[in-house]
Amino acid sequence: MLRYLLILVCMLSLAGFAQAAQPWKQDRIIVTFWLPPPVTDEALARVAAEHYTMTWTAVDGLDMVAKHGLRAMLQDGLLSPASLDDPDQKAKLDALIDRVKNHPALEAYYITDEPNAAAFPALGRLVAYLRERDPAHLAYINLFPTYASNGQLGTTGDVVAAYREHLRLYVEIVKPGLISYDHYQLFKTMDTDQYFLNLELIRDAALEAGVPFLNIVQAGDGEPVWRFPTADEMRYLVYTTLAYGGRGMSYFVYWGSAKYRGIYVDGKPTELAPALAKLNEEIGVLSPELLKLDSLGVYHTEPLPWGGNAVPADSPVQIVGPGEFVLGLFGTGGQVTSFMVANRSHKESAAARLRVAEGVKRLQEFDRASRKWRSYAAPGANGVVTVELKPGDGRLFRMVK
Repeated sequence: MLRYLLILVCMLSLAGFAQAAQPWKQDRIIVTFWLPPPVTDEALARVAAEHYTMTWTAVDGLDMVAKHGLRAMLQDGLLSPASLDDPDQKAKLDALIDRVKNHPALEAYYITDEPNAAAFPALGRLVAYLRERDPAHLAYINLFPTYASNGQLGTTGDVVAAYREHLRLYVEIVKPGLISYDHYQLFKTMDTDQYFLNLELIRDAALEAGVPFLNIVQAGDGEPVWRFPTADEMRYLVYTTLAYGGRGMSYFVYWGSAKYRGIYVDGKPTELAPALAKLNEEIGVLSPELLKLDSLGVYHTEPLPWGGNAVPADSPVQIVGPGEFVLGLFGTGGQVTSFMVANRSHKESAAARLRVAEGVKRLQEFDRASRKWRSYAAPGANGVVTVELKPGDGRLFRMVK
């Protein structure tokens, strides 16, 4: 009897070890921000009510974050490659990891922002060390956008070549669990032209590495050349990212000031706060469905933006009418079953006329209000269905054969 009890204890211990050793796996689309609010009951209740999934905190804020059902990005000065080279600091880092790794609020360890490629070997050591000590949580690093200089990136070549090499080195050396980057395109005089190029290059790198990606987008006018985004512009940023298969949204910035205006200014909400709360809720509604699907292709209508690809002739969905749209194809096992069409204009509503492949009997839309798939329309005699889209909006469909 004792022998069987010992075997059972060993089996349970091994099962517990195996469970604890599971690598980080995304279970929801991340919705977060930069410049977090204070870790108080009032502020975090507001963050939760606005449908964010993650805030940022030091160790002593984890319990408060958990109280409000949020996840946490942990910030601590020990989360640095230098800690691995100092025995005392390394011991403190180990103690920090042991203290937080089983906390229900912990999602990620914040490492650094916009590193040069020369820093990748040291960052790779730290990411590997954290993964060894706590594989269940993400080591988070954010990358430069495409418009960073070669000196910032630490690579050479034109915009595309230098950025591709930056991403290649990052994936190869650091081996991230998620690729995060920022790109701010909403200037006072124009929309800059590299937004879709950046999305395309990041998506390619993430697919090649087999990891999700997160897009940090402009939610303020903290730089002199920036304009303050509208609700329609924020919708455009969210739905174009989702159409590209993005698995995270982050807004720059949340807790702003008069000098660096964001979603809040000196603790008071701007017009972006309720608009983003609604968008965040929509992301949360779509999240379970999108996480079941793989991104299998992303295409644009004319005029093609820099980095955009035209819809190929063999796509099971074609856009046959006027208008500027993004078409994201999704499915499983390499087979396209679903798609998202997004309005590339954040200024005007548009009607996308879609021709679906022969054999598709009906489209179903994942309705954001009812949170269920509902019958949308049967293709007409010519296989065409019309989808109405608000400025910047996107809608998710699946094809029923």
